[in-house]
Amino acid sequence: MRIRLNGLAILGATVVLMCLPAQPAAAQAAAQAQTSYTIPEYNAFQAAAAEKDPTAKIKDLDDFVSKFPNSTLMPYVYETYYQAYYLAKDYPKALEYADKLIAMGDKAELPRRFAAIQARVQLFSSTFQAKAPDANDQLAKERDAALLGLKLLPDVKKAKPDITDDQMKQLTSGFEVTAGAADLQLKDYAAAAEAFKAGLAVNPNDAATSYRLGLAYLGMTPPQSLDGFWALARAIDQKMQGADKVKEYLRTKILAYEQPGCDAQAEAQLDELLQLAANSPDRPATYTIPSHDDLSKISQSSTIISVIADLGGGGDKAKMTWLAICGAEFPEVVGKIIDVQKTDAASVNFLVFTSASPDEMSAATMANLAVKVWIAAPPAGATTAQVTPQPDVVRLAKDDEIRFAGTLVSYDPSPFLLHWDQVKVDPSILPEKGAAKKPAPHRAAPKPPGN
Repeated sequence: MRIRLNGLAILGATVVLMCLPAQPAAAQAAAQAQTSYTIPEYNAFQAAAAEKDPTAKIKDLDDFVSKFPNSTLMPYVYETYYQAYYLAKDYPKALEYADKLIAMGDKAELPRRFAAIQARVQLFSSTFQAKAPDANDQLAKERDAALLGLKLLPDVKKAKPDITDDQMKQLTSGFEVTAGAADLQLKDYAAAAEAFKAGLAVNPNDAATSYRLGLAYLGMTPPQSLDGFWALARAIDQKMQGADKVKEYLRTKILAYEQPGCDAQAEAQLDELLQLAANSPDRPATYTIPSHDDLSKISQSSTIISVIADLGGGGDKAKMTWLAICGAEFPEVVGKIIDVQKTDAASVNFLVFTSASPDEMSAATMANLAVKVWIAAPPAGATTAQVTPQPDVVRLAKDDEIRFAGTLVSYDPSPFLLHWDQVKVDPSILPEKGAAKKPAPHRAAPKPPGN
């Protein structure tokens, strides 16, 4: 199996099925109750079937068909043909003759026809050319063969009662996955998803099928994103081949779905998803990941006061709010300075309290904001965006008013503290050198970002 993540394709999907035991073709031909063939026909076929060298066997079969084109032995001839071509490693011709036998319908014995279906399903991965002009026709034939195999299974069980229930389940799963793999490449994502789900109902821990199911869900219009994420997470949990690449692919899909302000938040979503999917094949109805539209609604209606309330309350509300707000820029935040911390030569950290209540603002003794202001150029390699240093902010002191624009970068849940960077302090509130201290602010609730 070769995985191409960007094209959402699986090339050469193969299902190994259990071929039903059958008598050699020559022996079954000889055992026919009604001999509708001539002695020369029978002798010619016997000679071809007895040949050990596959190349010579194919030549003998060619001679037989040229002499007896309408022989009733053709089901056995076609079977011998595809087996010989397989041994000769000419897989396209082997598939061609398996198809000829399948096309005979009821003229061919059921177990023999069913074995040909299994053979062509296995041969497909060695013959399929994704870039061939008839690639879609090839895929459609593979899908149809798998569906025919499913249709014939009940009759095969009647004809071969020694097939165990476990074997029947494996045959069912194998054909479903084969049909799904073809539908996936044909971009019939709904049909592919149904087939993969049926396969997983028998083999719930089949990592490759979980992966394909995820691709099918994500390929739908509109995408079934949450179910797709869950199926991909199951494949990763089950240690599928290339699991690291699938994990990165899933992370990019979650990012595109949510478009959170801080990419790091997608890691938390991914870790949680992998934990939950490890214990359940199906996504619980209660599990969700917010979409970009969900987050946009929160962001557009938020003020810094509502953000503090939502984050401080914890739980799912805090998670949703932070996904929506992390990395957001607020054009105006007003607060009272509780403390000033100068931790290095390039920046000052103001511990600030803000509230919608003037009385709370005046009485506050603990900060709920940590506001980092650059007073010199950020050092080389700093992650912050380019900012203009404001050396004059060092004149701000405890209990002063501060008004600024800035970007939310992180928060501490307990004790609560909301961290800011890329800050621009309003220069109009900076005290003149030697000026008296400004009174604590009494302002209305700040505007939401973007307003």
